[in-house]
Amino acid sequence: MRVLVVTTVHVPADARISRREIGALVESGAEVTYAAPFRATGTAPPVGVRAIDLPRSVGRRRLDALRAAHRVLRAEAPHHDVVLLHDPELMLAAIGLRGPVVVWDVHEDTAAALSLKPWLPKALRGTVAAGVHGAERVAESRFRLLLAEDGYRTRFRRPHPVVPNSTPAPPSVLPPGADRVVYVGHLTAARGAAELVATGRLLAGTGVTLHVVGHADGTTTDLLRTAADENVLTWHGFVPNEAALPLIDGALAGLSLLHDEPNYQHSRPTKILEYMAHGVPVVTTPTLAARELVEAAGCGLVVPFGDTDTVARAAAAAVLQLRDDLDLRLRLAEAGRAAALRDHDWNTDGPEFVATLQDWAKSAARR
Repeated sequence: MRVLVVTTVHVPADARISRREIGALVESGAEVTYAAPFRATGTAPPVGVRAIDLPRSVGRRRLDALRAAHRVLRAEAPHHDVVLLHDPELMLAAIGLRGPVVVWDVHEDTAAALSLKPWLPKALRGTVAAGVHGAERVAESRFRLLLAEDGYRTRFRRPHPVVPNSTPAPPSVLPPGADRVVYVGHLTAARGAAELVATGRLLAGTGVTLHVVGHADGTTTDLLRTAADENVLTWHGFVPNEAALPLIDGALAGLSLLHDEPNYQHSRPTKILEYMAHGVPVVTTPTLAARELVEAAGCGLVVPFGDTDTVARAAAAAVLQLRDDLDLRLRLAEAGRAAALRDHDWNTDGPEFVATLQDWAKSAARR
């Protein structure tokens, strides 16, 4: 199977695209061409793929990237069995393609995520959201869809397969320790950057250190640099997913302090699945999907939404509770690990993803 993977929005090292999906395709023996903004992000292509560089779509500056993607699709799609698109706007560039099966991998609730786009004026968000819903209906009628969440099913009229943001569960893990708490993931205000810093300040002097792993956007970079300079936390910056996950091993707890945003309510935070797979208790705010996941698995503690200080105090208290209660810490860690192995393991989901694309490619070839 020959697969053309395209994104202009995501960092090429995006864990879902690069580590999970492309990794599973390469492992299956597929020939993968990956068109993405490598130079613009300073990212090297994954091993085993043919790379094509594209401009990056940033904020309102998207037209050049869309035109470049359109050219690549017209030139490359006929030589592939599957075209796998990761950005909603690429649907425009893919209209009229003949030959390969075209697949849109639906990463997020695009309309709900508009509230998190500072470059989009608030007065236009309702109009743009209506346009997004219309575009989704058109995409459903023309292309195949993969959904990253079960909660996305209600946005579409027909059933579509779900390829979850699970993580490969390591064959063995360390028991949770008592002196280090971690956060792994992208860092923005809405993802709880200020709450993480405030939690680190409260933990200072308790014998528990906070390690933060991930890229920060422009509005939170200075906040994290200052906190790191003051020894409130250790900020590792961006670390590729395959190197970031081992930093979870042996931690006291993993944090997920998302704000109460519509786009987060129905999305299971990948970081929580990663904490579970690595045998680490979870401390999370009560977004709907996160709370349901943690409570169903019995793998962590849920802290309330609130202002920065309220969330930080609750998170720090939960961390110290876990530090002081070994039995609770081990019980939550073991429950999370068991649930990850049973229900959220990319070692199972990856081959199913590849099989889905193979079935669609065969169907397209028979037409």
